[in-house]
Amino acid sequence: MSTPFPSDSPKPSSPSSPSGVLGRSGGSSSSQGADSGSRFTLGQRLGLWCISWLGYLLISLIGCTLRFESSSEPGGVPDGEFPAPFVVGPFWHRCVIPAAWYFRGRGVAVMTSRSFDGEYIARIIELFGFVAVRGSSSRGGSTALLGMNRALADGRRAAFTIDGPRGPRFMAKPGPVMLARMSGAPILCFYLAVDRPWILRSWDAMMIPRPFSRVHVRWTKLIYVPQDATDEQMNECHHRMQDSLERARHDAVAKLGALAS
Repeated sequence: MSTPFPSDSPKPSSPSSPSGVLGRSGGSSSSQGADSGSRFTLGQRLGLWCISWLGYLLISLIGCTLRFESSSEPGGVPDGEFPAPFVVGPFWHRCVIPAAWYFRGRGVAVMTSRSFDGEYIARIIELFGFVAVRGSSSRGGSTALLGMNRALADGRRAAFTIDGPRGPRFMAKPGPVMLARMSGAPILCFYLAVDRPWILRSWDAMMIPRPFSRVHVRWTKLIYVPQDATDEQMNECHHRMQDSLERARHDAVAKLGALAS
């Protein structure tokens, strides 16, 4: 039977104990940012600068008006609390705008695509205090997973927009399961439902929250991946992650009512 987990994927390692120090990007992230500029033309670099700051201002103007609430399945995140460090958090790509505001300033490591679109997303989230680890399932994936593993070992939280960068929408890729096996960190799926958002006609049906709207964050129970997991166990964990992501979406939307998304 075919498996989404390549046989040459990075092997499990034993990261050092999390330090708990968040909000400072490591050297590897800085060098990635410097290297990324050389991949684009002068016109593209100017475009990236404009898009990044416009995106930052838009999210800031809307984000400061949003009203966040949260809930969790048993075995997830205690009510009213934020996830502890050393956790892998996959979520759907359409939630990136409310997520950028909700998780700002916490030094969360996020895998972003090395494409032009991925680069402006990386620059926007870096302005909000995230650590962008550049790579994706299609380009630079193994290197990016190692970078995410280092971020976890430094005591950070790691997040994936798990159906990005090109979809299909609501179809989870295996990266978080592979990272959980490498690092020993548990997987914590979540979704941010928005009340009556504007929805773009994009592949991911991107949500733009209306000012002063409610946002519900729903956490699921933790998923643990054995560091000696077989391909069969990896596939089982992947299916559990897919189910958890869909449960989180359904439950978060139900908390806000029929007009939520």
